[in-house]
Amino acid sequence: MSLLEQIREDMLSAVRSEQKEKSETLKMLLATAKNAQIESEKGLTDADIEKILRKETKKIEDSIEQYKKMDRKELVEKEQKDLEIVNEYLPELMSEKDVEKLVEKKIEQLGALDIQDMGKVMGAVMKELEGKADGNTVKNIVQNKLTK
Repeated sequence: MSLLEQIREDMLSAVRSEQKEKSETLKMLLATAKNAQIESEKGLTDADIEKILRKETKKIEDSIEQYKKMDRKELVEKEQKDLEIVNEYLPELMSEKDVEKLVEKKIEQLGALDIQDMGKVMGAVMKELEGKADGNTVKNIVQNKLTK
């Protein structure tokens, strides 16, 4: 069963069992996936769905930060529940140590010397990771390695 089918199946189950928050969150994910499918004019792979889910987690995390600044605890709680639901469908991200090892390997392979090579290193690392690590984490590690 594909990831999209799993989300659809879980959404229907949540509707039947009257889990309003979960069903609404999953409906939002399905709508986002449908829009992406229309834009791409082709079927979506599980990797495409994972990218969509990661984008949604970023949006939710940003919302949480904004709501915290506004001291809106009830909205923070709702967004955190949404985040938990979305994270159920995402594989674990690589650890920082694993990302660091990959970055070191790529820096060595590309012969990167300083921060001016950051774009080249980031491109190679992100292509290999394909959503298995957070982009900000990768960026920070690459910056640290190239400024030493």
